[in-house]
Amino acid sequence: MLRWLRDFVLPAVACQEDDDYVNYEILFQYLDRDGNGLVDVVELQEGLKNWGSSFGLNSENGIFKAGDTNEDSRLDFGEFLQYLKDHEKKMRLAFNSLDKNNDGIIETSEIIAALKSLGINISEAQSKKILQSIDSDGTMTVDWDEWKYYFLLHPATNIDEIARFWKHSTIIDIGESISIPDEFTEEEKRSGDWWRRLVAGGIAGAVARTCTAPFDRLKVMMQVHSLKSRRMRLIGGFEQMLKEGGIRSLWRGNGVNVFKIAPETALKIGAYEQYKKWLSFDGANVGIIERFISGSLAGATAQTCIYPMEVLKTRLALGKTGEYSVFIDCGKKLLKQEGVRTFFKGYIPNLLGVLPYAGIDFAVCELLKNYWLEHHAAESIDPGIIILLGCSTLSHTCAQIATFPLTLIRTRMQVQALEEKGTTTSMIHLIQEIFNNEGKRGFFRGLTPNIIKVLPAVGISCVVYEIVGQYLGLI
Repeated sequence: MLRWLRDFVLPAVACQEDDDYVNYEILFQYLDRDGNGLVDVVELQEGLKNWGSSFGLNSENGIFKAGDTNEDSRLDFGEFLQYLKDHEKKMRLAFNSLDKNNDGIIETSEIIAALKSLGINISEAQSKKILQSIDSDGTMTVDWDEWKYYFLLHPATNIDEIARFWKHSTIIDIGESISIPDEFTEEEKRSGDWWRRLVAGGIAGAVARTCTAPFDRLKVMMQVHSLKSRRMRLIGGFEQMLKEGGIRSLWRGNGVNVFKIAPETALKIGAYEQYKKWLSFDGANVGIIERFISGSLAGATAQTCIYPMEVLKTRLALGKTGEYSVFIDCGKKLLKQEGVRTFFKGYIPNLLGVLPYAGIDFAVCELLKNYWLEHHAAESIDPGIIILLGCSTLSHTCAQIATFPLTLIRTRMQVQALEEKGTTTSMIHLIQEIFNNEGKRGFFRGLTPNIIKVLPAVGISCVVYEIVGQYLGLI
């Protein structure tokens, strides 16, 4: 459809406003499949499927949200025309923001500079791939007409949103993410979509954590009881939990794991925004280094504030049936029996894991997305939700594997009072002890259930986010 629109209709009429009216009318008639003078969501969705470039899922809802002024869930030609005129103005501003030398065309160097300002580093070859996907006349430059009609039915409002699919989103939660927080556009902040996204992400994370909680508890048990039960495996671990406390015991500790989502997310995003302002000085030019440092510091800040909840989760997961009623009861007993310091045991290895986790997660995700861009950007510069989820899953997995020894040491230190009758072992001594008694494999006890839960956690989060997002008007 896009090629037909460019090659057949547009060249003859692209420069005149009256002819633009005719051009848009032809496009409206094409979308209006039943010929009743109105385009509904289904018709627009079908039309976008035939559009030459993909801009992600649910683009039709973004167009309807902006264009359906009378809120009758249908677009008449007047509403459609007004949306395109308003959208054209926004795309002109986006084009001008890219065209730094004001020569009327966008070149590879301008694409590289624009994405670099957003914290995205690409090569000249990758920039050429992006231009090829927009360029219709083979000049390896993009003029206003090519830009205008490529983004004609893209609901983005500025260059930041056009490039936003390359930003690493952490709205999809897998339960142990310390990665770079998500960013919100000015439009999302004004419309209130930012808090809707957070609510949808929080609910999705809570459901995903709950569904994969048995694997999380098994991981903790294998980390702590590996010396006593060297042969503990997946099936044996589940059998042991069921025998000790029944089916409900599989979710022991999940309550506090879900409860800490809201404060952790709020702290992480708030701290991230503040650190970005401090590091960028002028508050405007935030590069990839500033984003990474800000994200790492934000993760460390959030982890510091909610760390006592991590200790409670571990102790509840290892507790016997009837030992603690709820996590508040667990907190009271720990405070009375072991003192305040017990709530920060294992804090140092936990903090040491923040930077490598965020770094590996960020680097792997960018590497995978850049690989996709290198090989497929000529077809479409939007990788789509499946590719992004795949990149996110693999990057989370790599980060978890690399930092798992620190996670295991943290867990062992959190439960030292149970294992060693109140004695405290330093982190260095504990590392030596694990290596001497269990070997290198000892640092990865419990890794299997931790990796198994990643894919279902991401899948469940994505599905629930979509469902909740529909109720909240996001999609």
